[in-house]
Amino acid sequence: MRLSVLQKEIRQLLKEKNAVLLAHYYQRAEIQEIADILGDSLALSMEAARTDAEVLVFAGVHFMAESASILSPDKTVLLPKPDAGCPLADMITPEKLLTARKNHPHAAVVTYINSSAAIKAMSDICCTSANAVKIVNSLRDAKEILMVPDGNLACYVAGLTDKKIIPWDGYCPVHHHLTAQDVLKRKEKYPRATFAAHPECRPEVLALADYVGSTTGIIRYAGQEGFKEMLVGTEQGVFYQLKKQNPGKTFIPISDQMICEDMKKITLKDILAAITGMKTVVKVPEEVRIPAKKALDRMLAIS
Repeated sequence: MRLSVLQKEIRQLLKEKNAVLLAHYYQRAEIQEIADILGDSLALSMEAARTDAEVLVFAGVHFMAESASILSPDKTVLLPKPDAGCPLADMITPEKLLTARKNHPHAAVVTYINSSAAIKAMSDICCTSANAVKIVNSLRDAKEILMVPDGNLACYVAGLTDKKIIPWDGYCPVHHHLTAQDVLKRKEKYPRATFAAHPECRPEVLALADYVGSTTGIIRYAGQEGFKEMLVGTEQGVFYQLKKQNPGKTFIPISDQMICEDMKKITLKDILAAITGMKTVVKVPEEVRIPAKKALDRMLAIS
């Protein structure tokens, strides 16, 4: 792989600053190419906690950088584009969650990793799209589960557990706006292709999928034998890894609209500026970090 001048400059600066570059699978290909660690949101933060690096440069969105700060309070966490947010995470506030807890006093609060540190701090336990069912079923004493903030993930889990799931009215726009009609049109055009979808999609979309799983799960599924074409129902940044790991297969977006603008905000120039200036720091206050870490630790103990 031949690196550009800018990519080489970033790699050199990372070495000089004792820093590592973490990149989510939805990031631009040129960023994924030079990342030290690639993965989904939680896996990145977990790997960040294990590294000896003093500086974590997070190519992702704000809640991901917060998670890294929660798990690695002794490290400097940089988010190259401070306004790279998450519409799903913004669909719940501490005030609204407090009201919901009062309305459902017997429900355990299971919070999706795609949420702010403040929401994690008010939760009983966190989950990811990969372990959500396992986390919910582990709460043996809770008959009711308030799942926030992704309603589609909650509905998916509800179909795989005997517990009463109370879904939040939130969603990831990238996944939620995919319709069953979109899927059927693509399937008609590619009748031999298998279809893998993320559980943030609508229930009627998931009903049409051959496989439902997290971003990492979809990448693993793509490596299985038995098919040459795969329709992909998640953000298109994942195509870099799908093609890299499976050069003999064809991957087709289930919709051309599944692009997260926030994930694409970060550029190589932003990363270079962040490392050079060391000013785009994300630091979670201790009064929030400690209870948020408890919710994450409870999840990690079960996963």
